Amino acid sequence: MTVRVPKADVPAELKEAMAQRFAALPEPVEVLFNSPDVATSNLEFSARVAGWNAADASLKSFAHMAVAAQIGCGWCLDAGYFQAQNEHLDLAKASQVPRWRESDVFSPLEREVLAYAEDMSATPPAVTDEQSASLLAQLGPAALVELTLFIGYVNLATRSNVAHGIASQGYSDACEIPLAARPGGTGRGETPAAA
Repeated sequence: MTVRVPKADVPAELKEAMAQRFAALPEPVEVLFNSPDVATSNLEFSARVAGWNAADASLKSFAHMAVAAQIGCGWCLDAGYFQAQNEHLDLAKASQVPRWRESDVFSPLEREVLAYAEDMSATPPAVTDEQSASLLAQLGPAALVELTLFIGYVNLATRSNVAHGIASQGYSDACEIPLAARPGGTGRGETPAAA
């Protein structure tokens, strides 16, 4: 895939901060800076979303990667896995998100969250009353609201990246455990090269 929108200049201080965090300037940031107001608003909202803490970080990380795999955002899947490592989450589980249905490493709650993330990402959304009731009983209202809005935000980011032609930048190459390939590759949701 080729980036469909030219990369723009990013302010030097932001470029330096991003390079320290990711070891390379993320392509989505470079593309969004064609509209500095959009880029700045996105970075601010992303930082606020990252600060939400009612829902478990692992559940949100797995949900993010499940959406990325379903939508076909190799950049988000790659960066999400790299971020899971940096947040000291369970990489053995995170590496299996692209094939979570076939994997035996996930708890029943984690499986429900992964299914919820995929069902929210379907067009039209396929979330059921039963799914919501089960997650509400297990997580509570604050965490379910947060998880739902988090998945909505991830859909915004993943779909924008795919539309802009942004692909994996190889962030997961620094991870010790390889990121599993998605079964029955669709051509859209391919995972990056093994870490």
